[in-house]
Amino acid sequence: MGKEECKTMLDALNKVTACYRHLVIALGSTSDSQNLREELQRTRKKAQELAVANRTKLTSVLKDKSISKEDRAEYERLWVLFSSSMELLEVDMKRSLEIGQDFPIKVPTRHFIQTGMTGSTTTVAARAMSVQNMKYEADSNIDTADLRELRSEITQVSQMMEEMEMKVQVAPWAVEAKQEAGAELKSNMSVGNSSVGVISICEEEPKEEDGGGGSRDAGIATICAVVGFFIILFVAAVLGYLVINMS
Repeated sequence: MGKEECKTMLDALNKVTACYRHLVIALGSTSDSQNLREELQRTRKKAQELAVANRTKLTSVLKDKSISKEDRAEYERLWVLFSSSMELLEVDMKRSLEIGQDFPIKVPTRHFIQTGMTGSTTTVAARAMSVQNMKYEADSNIDTADLRELRSEITQVSQMMEEMEMKVQVAPWAVEAKQEAGAELKSNMSVGNSSVGVISICEEEPKEEDGGGGSRDAGIATICAVVGFFIILFVAAVLGYLVINMS
């Protein structure tokens, strides 16, 4: 039961982190707006709340000396996934800070970039917050106040990651993966409601054999290529002979 609870909590964190990255991509583009800045603020705070919950749960079970070797291996794998998600969150928070400083909303200093992105990001934010509709507060001071908070939260996330490494020492290279890289993308299973989007990969279907017809066609093509090569050599020799005689 403990492992399933950890997996559920980690899945929720991954969902919110992915939504946050989606929102960060729209910063500085024609889709940027005050609503987007508020969506980013709420989403990253939700991600940090889930991060604290994941850290508390995983730290407690990994410090438990009574768990079996198999369970410890599974919890260590979840810990590595959790650490990776935190690293991505920190990177996106720093990117959000940089872009937010370059493209202020209240007093624009430059034109938004025409990235081709259009429309609202409300659906993504609502999915991250697990609500049907987003309600906005229309904070007129979101530029300065939010960026100041964001800078402080980046420091908090960095400190939390350092504390995680001190409390639980799990070597990422010693943790074995349960599946091959990218296996989830090749899976034909339907994506759950917690996913940000649906990615499908259509694998090429094997071609049916045509009873040796392919080999016969390949042999004819090879013969034609050889004949064509000798014809080119013959024409080149004739032209060379004529040039020499005419000179």
